[in-house]
Amino acid sequence: MPDPENHPRPFEAGSNDRRGSGRDVLIDPFGRRIDYLRLSVIDACNYRCVYCVPECGIAPTPAQGRLSAAELVRVARVFAGLGVGRIRLTGGEPLVRRDLVDIAARIAALDGVRDLSMSTNGHRLGQQAKALRAAGIGRVNVSLDSLDAERFATITRGGRLDSVLDGIEAARAAGMAPIKINMVVMAGENDDELEAMLDFTRADELELRFIEAMPVGDAGETAATRRIDAAAILERVRVWGGGDLIPATTSCGGGPARMFRFPGGRGTVGVISAVSRHFCATCNRVRVTAEGDLLLCLGHEGAVSLREPMREGAGDAELAAIVRGAVARKPWGHEFDHAGAAHGVSPNQMLRTGG
Repeated sequence: MPDPENHPRPFEAGSNDRRGSGRDVLIDPFGRRIDYLRLSVIDACNYRCVYCVPECGIAPTPAQGRLSAAELVRVARVFAGLGVGRIRLTGGEPLVRRDLVDIAARIAALDGVRDLSMSTNGHRLGQQAKALRAAGIGRVNVSLDSLDAERFATITRGGRLDSVLDGIEAARAAGMAPIKINMVVMAGENDDELEAMLDFTRADELELRFIEAMPVGDAGETAATRRIDAAAILERVRVWGGGDLIPATTSCGGGPARMFRFPGGRGTVGVISAVSRHFCATCNRVRVTAEGDLLLCLGHEGAVSLREPMREGAGDAELAAIVRGAVARKPWGHEFDHAGAAHGVSPNQMLRTGG
C-alpha cells in the first residue's frame, strides 16, 4: 500500500484548472499535473521477453480492433489540447507497425507536442532510425537486458543482440539524444552483468536505467519473484563508480527514473524503483492502449474506451471531456506488494499497456 504520510488529500479544485496557461491542463484528484502520454501503436511484438509475455504468448488484437493511424493522431491531438506536451510511442513493439513513420510525423506536427519519443526493443531500429528522426522522434529508450548474445536470446526468447546494438548505433548516427538503455534486473538471470552494462553505456555515452521487475501480468508476476531492489543495485553502482553517487536531475522526458551522477562528471545512471520505492506521488502520466483504452494507472483496472466514442461519431470536445472525466478518477497509485505477494500483481498485461 502507498505510504499514508505521502498520500495527499484529494485536490479540492477538481480534476483541471488552467493555472494561467491559457490552455486546458489535466489535474488529477491529488493535484498532480498529467502532461505525459504513453501511446501504444500496436500490441504485437517480435520479441517475447520473459518479464513481459507469458511463454505461451498473447494473441494480438485483430487489426480492426486497434486504433488506425488517423485515430492515433486524433487521440494525440486531443491530449495535446489538454496540455499534454510529452508523448511516447510504445507497443508491443512500435517498429512492427508499418505506418509508424507516418504516424510519428503527424503527431510531431501537432500544436502543443513538444517532445515525441519512442520505446523499442531496437531490433528494427537500424533500418528505420534515420526516417524516424526526420519524422520528429527526438529520442529513444531501448530495452537491453544482457550483453551476452546467448543470454539475450534466452531473455527475449529469440532476439538478436547484434541487431539491437546496430539499432542503437543507427539512432546515434541519426542524431537521437539522449539514447536511454533500459535493463530489467533479475536475480539469477542477468544481475551479474550490472558492471558490464555500466562499462558499456559509459563508453558509448548512453544513459542507463536499471529497472526493478514489476508484477504486471502473468509474466511480470513470475519475474517479480527475481526482483532486485533498487537500493541493492545502487550500492553496486556506487562501488563500481568508486565513490558516493550524487543525485542528478532527469535529462529530459519527465520519467520516473531517479538519476545519479558519478564524482568527477563520469556520466549518469538511473533506477526505476516501481516496487521498493514507488513514485506515485509524482506520477504525471496516463496510457492509451493500441485498442484505444485509456489506462489511468499501470497497477489498476478501470480502463475508459476512447475508440468506441470516436467510432460512434464523438467530436474532439466530447473526447476531451471523456479524458477529463477519467483523469478526475485517477487513483493515487498502485499496490505492488514489496514482498512480491500475489495480491500485489497488476491485472494488466505489460505487452498491452505499453509499459
